[in-house]
Amino acid sequence: MAALPSSYASLPLELPLPYTQNRFPIPNSLPSATPFPHFYSLTRLAPLHCSNPVLRHLKTRPLAASHSETQAHLGAFSSNLLPPHQVLSRLAASALLFLGLGFAFGARACSASSAQLPSLLPSESSTVQEEQSAQDDRDERKFDNVENLEDKKLEEAFETWKSKTYALTVPLRIVALRGSVPPSWIKDFMQSQGKRLKFQLKFLGSLEGIFSDLSTPFDKGNAGSLSVVAADMVSVGDSWLNYAIVRALIQPVEGVEDQDWFKGLSSQWKVYLRRNYEGRIDPDGKIWAAPYRWGCMVIAYKKSKFRKHNLAPVEDWADLWRPELGGRIAMVDSPREVVGAVLKYMGASYNINDINLQVDGGRDAVQKNLELLANQVRLFDNTHYLKAFGVGDVWVAVGWSSDVIPVAKRMSNVAVVVPKSGASLWADLWAIPAASRLETNRIGGRVRGPSPLIHQWTEFCLQAARAAPFKQEVIPGASPSALESASVEVPNELLKGKPKLDTNLIAGIPPPDILARCEFLEPLSDSMLAEYQWLISSIKKSDHGLIYKIGQHFLSFIQTLGLKLNLNKR
Repeated sequence: MAALPSSYASLPLELPLPYTQNRFPIPNSLPSATPFPHFYSLTRLAPLHCSNPVLRHLKTRPLAASHSETQAHLGAFSSNLLPPHQVLSRLAASALLFLGLGFAFGARACSASSAQLPSLLPSESSTVQEEQSAQDDRDERKFDNVENLEDKKLEEAFETWKSKTYALTVPLRIVALRGSVPPSWIKDFMQSQGKRLKFQLKFLGSLEGIFSDLSTPFDKGNAGSLSVVAADMVSVGDSWLNYAIVRALIQPVEGVEDQDWFKGLSSQWKVYLRRNYEGRIDPDGKIWAAPYRWGCMVIAYKKSKFRKHNLAPVEDWADLWRPELGGRIAMVDSPREVVGAVLKYMGASYNINDINLQVDGGRDAVQKNLELLANQVRLFDNTHYLKAFGVGDVWVAVGWSSDVIPVAKRMSNVAVVVPKSGASLWADLWAIPAASRLETNRIGGRVRGPSPLIHQWTEFCLQAARAAPFKQEVIPGASPSALESASVEVPNELLKGKPKLDTNLIAGIPPPDILARCEFLEPLSDSMLAEYQWLISSIKKSDHGLIYKIGQHFLSFIQTLGLKLNLNKR
């Protein structure tokens, strides 16, 4: 218990009863004839052991006293009363002492009461714990049920929100190469995007035509809402990519590093598509396009003609130099592919940087073999070479798999092979026209940027499920994911009822050992471009030149075809 203040130390412990002074005031004198009744009541209630001498004296006196005795006692009592200020001081000290003792007693009483509480027996404690655990389990199950109910209501509300039709639509306009996009893609993509999508897809007949239409607004300054440049994405061949970049016809794909479709591409695709502003492959460059289909150069030949003349089947580039095939070959009119075939025949790469150092015999040897090949080929043409093959004017056709395979499937006794020493690879890409460069208001909001759905479209085209049309041979080519994958196995039920093509391609993909020797055509360096120009010009000087020869064979083909049509009419 805390000690009392020092000012209270001198106060006597024997204090007068407080209610004699503060409850009933005492007058200075009383009437002589009237006794004071309250005084007698007070003496009856006084404690038995009182330290006040006046009260102790009154206690021992008889109640029936005379009036004179009463007055005498009152006088003595009045003389012993303390002054008011001393009474107040002693009352304060008494109150503090009383409170201190009360707190001490209460604290001990509480401690004693706590010590007397009986402890729970072990069996009783276990029972209580089990009951509490069971109650907790019931509460937890009740909480889970409520939470599941809330989740179900939230899901139903979300489905209701999705089913609502809003006036706001998001446009997406695509210009694609005809025959490069499977029809199922269009239907599936529209279903995946819902009613908010306003999808437009336009097909053009050739990559050259798309490039030409893409260039026109920048060259002549006229662009309309239906022009190719107003599209959000267009098909661009990989061989056209560097030209489109140099002429600023397309723009880089922004934010590509964060897109899932880009993360899923193999390193070979990422290296090939990363270009600088000169269109050359650069590890520090930007991504300018996204692939959605690829294939390779192939050689098709008529098995019936080869059997009839006891000729060995075509297997590699060297077969094109066989004397018995002279004048029986049609080939695409592409200097890069023609010279590339010569380089592969000589054991070199399509993408050499120095023709004299990287090819046996140097430029002169390449020029000689190129001249021999030109004498073997009857027609160099990108449009009619397969028609000449179809009518039988030539027995061998060399071209891109996207062109050759559909024609070969419609014919009988035709085989299609990828040369054993490897071939060039081609790719169809999605690129974004640089419409923001145009100062016009005729293409609407397209000048501010492409549709926000371009990444959804690209992601959709690269999904694994989109490879099915290629495996089913609905569309020639292969999915980009198949470029570095193992050999593809196609279930027989996918090809059931379809014409069987004699080929070493598996679902549009060369066998792994041949694919390892195939190459994409990289942009030529300035020095190699000069070498190509020299080689082509040297061929033109001999035998009236390559262009003259192409024209002569083309006229011969048209005359032959016209004669056959006239005979059919008769």
